[in-house]
Amino acid sequence: MDISVLKAIEQRVLWLSARIIDAANSREGGEVKVGGHQASSASLVSVMTALWFGHITGEDKVAVKPHASPVYHAIKYLTGELDRSYLTTLRQRGGLQAYPSRTKDPDVADFSTGSVGLGAVAPLFSALTRRYLDSHFEAQPEARFISLVGDAELDEGNVWEAIADPTTKGLSNFTMVIDLNRQSLDRVIPDIAAIRMEKFFADAGWHVASAKYGNRLTEAFELDGGDVLKAHIDEMPNEAYQALFAMDGSRLRSKFLDGADPSLHRFARNYDDDQLKALVTDLGGHDLGRLLETFAECDAELERPSVVFAYTIKGWGLPMAGDPMNHAALMTPGQIDEFRARLGLTESTEWDRFDPSSAAGILCDSVGGDINNAEPEPRPTLPIPVAARPAVTNGKTSTQEAFGRVLASLAEVEGVAEAIVTTAPDVSISTNLGGWINKTGVYSATERDDHGGADRLLKWAPSPSGQHIELGISEMNLFMLLGQLGLSHDHHGRHLIPVGAVYDPFVLRGLDALIYGLYNDSRFLVAGTPSGVSLAPEGGAHQSTITASVGAELPGLHYCEPAFATEVDWLMCDAMTRLATPDGESCYLRLSTRPIDQMPFDRALKRHGEDQLRDLVLAGGYRLKPALADGRDGVTIVTTGVMAPEALAASAILEEEGVASTVIHLTSPDRVYRTRNVPGNLLHALIPSEEQARPIVSVHDASSHALAWIGSALGTKQMSLGVDQFGESGTIQDLHEIVGISADHIVNAALQTLYG
Repeated sequence: MDISVLKAIEQRVLWLSARIIDAANSREGGEVKVGGHQASSASLVSVMTALWFGHITGEDKVAVKPHASPVYHAIKYLTGELDRSYLTTLRQRGGLQAYPSRTKDPDVADFSTGSVGLGAVAPLFSALTRRYLDSHFEAQPEARFISLVGDAELDEGNVWEAIADPTTKGLSNFTMVIDLNRQSLDRVIPDIAAIRMEKFFADAGWHVASAKYGNRLTEAFELDGGDVLKAHIDEMPNEAYQALFAMDGSRLRSKFLDGADPSLHRFARNYDDDQLKALVTDLGGHDLGRLLETFAECDAELERPSVVFAYTIKGWGLPMAGDPMNHAALMTPGQIDEFRARLGLTESTEWDRFDPSSAAGILCDSVGGDINNAEPEPRPTLPIPVAARPAVTNGKTSTQEAFGRVLASLAEVEGVAEAIVTTAPDVSISTNLGGWINKTGVYSATERDDHGGADRLLKWAPSPSGQHIELGISEMNLFMLLGQLGLSHDHHGRHLIPVGAVYDPFVLRGLDALIYGLYNDSRFLVAGTPSGVSLAPEGGAHQSTITASVGAELPGLHYCEPAFATEVDWLMCDAMTRLATPDGESCYLRLSTRPIDQMPFDRALKRHGEDQLRDLVLAGGYRLKPALADGRDGVTIVTTGVMAPEALAASAILEEEGVASTVIHLTSPDRVYRTRNVPGNLLHALIPSEEQARPIVSVHDASSHALAWIGSALGTKQMSLGVDQFGESGTIQDLHEIVGISADHIVNAALQTLYG
């Protein structure tokens, strides 16, 4: 590799990334500051130049540090993937996003990284996905997964949760490169604990590499007196070392040698002022040759993930280098003019690519042909049935039990079973995944001694053929893994059906990662179970209240809350089908452990017929109990999930009191809400015009506001019952009384709306 050619590209990338931000902040008509991160971008220019132009191939996947997005776009422009017109559109409508976005940017196909800490580990779970695919299908082309991480991102706990999980052990094709510029947003970080962090990674079983010193310094350390030079640099406070980058001449010499051993003064006399600055600021994270050597060292590691501590300077190569307040600093017009002239560019050529016949132009073209993104093929249509099991019309069962049985039945469906992969954060058995696990096994990258697990009632025998990935107790890891499994087609060319199970109260623990997966257009199913106060004996800490609202509010996610077993079946099969459609979305099933009598569903089935009822269930709801059209005062009770028995019981009491009542069961409040303003919408079909003046009573084993929109959508009075306080231990009846969602509460609310 010709380092001089790489250096020419490095300087052009530095220029373009700085100029992209400058152009964004020079646009007229803005009401607020556009912003950008010239200093944070600059610290990664050398690392990214070495990676893209000297290391990665087209199969490799890279997550770029959020603030370095202009560097990424500059590289993609030089390699021919990004049109020149985009270079002046940073943070503009329809233009380049503030941070890398695989759904909004024109040139990002791998990972969005705007949420600090999440993009840092997304490639780690993508590497796990590739390993899973290699174990189950034909061998994939070799690929490396690389994460470019700001050192402050290591403050995020989810990074360490991912590193510590046993499922990520041995992923030798993953490398995390830490941009160790020793600055956070507002300050130079004192006494950065790089050694402590290196120990954390080593203790987790990682290969640790460092690009601390450039080759110039490394060679100087070998000279007579070089040991004193090394000791002095290593012992300098970060603030003092950073300050050197903003100094020149005798001022730098004086600052650097302040308090130094006399032998270092003598050593420094061998260098003039310019040479001394070049020597003492020679960091490994800006030495292209040293970086390439370090990346090759990580490639040679065959058994462990790798981490590279790349020592860099924030603002490298720019006038604000090393300034402790440079995070939001922008170059002045004069500084931009000076930089442009130094590179031999003019205002008419400043956006040009390299001459195609030049060495740099030839390398850019060659790299572009190898790494530039191709449009993924459409996801395949799998032979998913409309139902995995016969309709359940009698007895009592819970939606959580139905979830497990549907999965176990799908394990028998050829062409579908092999695509399903399940995962859970140490709650597989308590969320009813046992039947599936018995049929498909637990996944392990290597054969493991099961210590008799295959002979137990639950066959817990880890092997490469297993289709369940068991995580430690980390909901963040659950959603990070689901997010990457749900991108398996786009990233790895193989469509999977990922299904996760998590205790519903703890969905919020992984909410950041859930949102991250949806923002990336990942496709998966997740069952939050058990939910609500119906898990009464467990107490308030295990009783979820606001998750229904979260499910309804998130884009890219279909939230549903069935009450009956066959609804679960129909909704799951439909959701799995939608994972592959162009306008598809992920699915959140809010389930319960409460057994429900299936007879009301049987009556609805006989009334509607199977095909029509299935259509209504998938559309979002149906009339569980129709009204008697006899001219009496009436009320409409709207329920979802496990409150169906209370709604029906309340309706029966009201009928005895001479009040007509309809019970509407919303299998997906989310879908009904989305279509509330569409002419001929389902809500108006469920509650026809002659009933729309009737008051509404909604009841939900979740916060009351989750269904509170129905009355306004119909233009009528509504009273919303739900769980608006923390629960406690007790029976279901106890908790329903405490929070106000019992059948008697529904009756009282109905009478109040009618006569109060």
